[in-house]
Amino acid sequence: MKNIIYITLLFCFLSCNTTKREAQEDITNASWEEVLSKANGTTLTMMMWNGDTKINRYMKSYVAPNLKEKYNIDFEIVSGQGSKIVQLLMTEIQASKNRSDVDLVWINGETFFQLREIKALYGPWTAKIPNGEYIDFENPFIGMDFQQPIEGFELPWGNVQMTLIYDSAKVENPPMTRTSLLNFAKEHPGTFTFDNHFTGLTFLKSLLIDIAGGNESLSGAFNEVKYKKYSSELWSYINELKPYLWRKGEVFPEGVAQMHQLFANGELLFTMSNNDAEVDSKTMEGLFPETTRAYVPAFGTIQNSHYLGIPKLSGNKAAALVAANFLSTPEAQLEKMKPSVWGDGTVLDLEKLPKDIKQKFMNIPSREHAPDRSEIQNRAHMELAPEYMIRLAEDFRTEIINK
Repeated sequence: MKNIIYITLLFCFLSCNTTKREAQEDITNASWEEVLSKANGTTLTMMMWNGDTKINRYMKSYVAPNLKEKYNIDFEIVSGQGSKIVQLLMTEIQASKNRSDVDLVWINGETFFQLREIKALYGPWTAKIPNGEYIDFENPFIGMDFQQPIEGFELPWGNVQMTLIYDSAKVENPPMTRTSLLNFAKEHPGTFTFDNHFTGLTFLKSLLIDIAGGNESLSGAFNEVKYKKYSSELWSYINELKPYLWRKGEVFPEGVAQMHQLFANGELLFTMSNNDAEVDSKTMEGLFPETTRAYVPAFGTIQNSHYLGIPKLSGNKAAALVAANFLSTPEAQLEKMKPSVWGDGTVLDLEKLPKDIKQKFMNIPSREHAPDRSEIQNRAHMELAPEYMIRLAEDFRTEIINK
């Protein structure tokens, strides 16, 4: 968390050192044909989270071969997300590098906010790619990232909603409210928890919105007065819940993958996911039992999108544009939407697609373990401004973990 504060404090200093280097590959006025020509025969390096085997397989077995075959681009992936991406790009700016080590990054939320603060992203560029016409930019869950207009500096790639996951053979009536969740934890101590990273923080944000009175109460820019008021109520609730959590709340899982494993071996009765379709994916691969189900409680959950960004110092912006365009094609979006592949929700407006392609999206195998998106949309919360997540992460350690 200190790194986040450090980044913000360095904003003025860093912003003075970026403009002169943008010219190292300016393709702003290049035609799409020229972009394709520049990308031909080059290597593209993407930094992304690689903690899911199915996502990794999609990128390496589907995306990489297609980029090579269609555009003669060699595709390389390096591991990194969130603060690691910010720290890398910030260090490159400070070091006055002429070329970044990465050309494309998988980002959203506070990472987008921090990268914009230090002027580390190239843009606007999304209007240049042909497939941009199919993206549902008018959808506030897609065209806005943590209350921030994306303004062409990142391209929507996928859309998901958080769900809680349980085994229906063990839990007959999953808790729907904060009160019933607390009562359930008291009756079944040690069987519920949340992780101390992105998924857990998203869960905390959902609770914060519910405590505040719903989506509209915290919309817009960060509000210090509201945050102090409602976060105080949140920490009171979590501290009441804490003794009944897994390991009495003395430790929290180091990420959602650990939670999934604890759920799979029966130590937890619940896990959770930021992707509403992940329950089908994990059940198909045999990690979760067939009786596993996902749901959205009455207090609602966050729905958000994830995006692709291009570092300002990328030495291969042409290939980054071509890759981003491919990743937003109906074909690539359709492939990753299949539960057997990834189960990631599309960012495309299906009404803009040709009828035959739209029909393919409609014919994707129905969800068997996850609720249909239409059933949970009315319980979807918009993401909060990024400062809320930054403050929650800091205060979670102060008020809960280290208390």
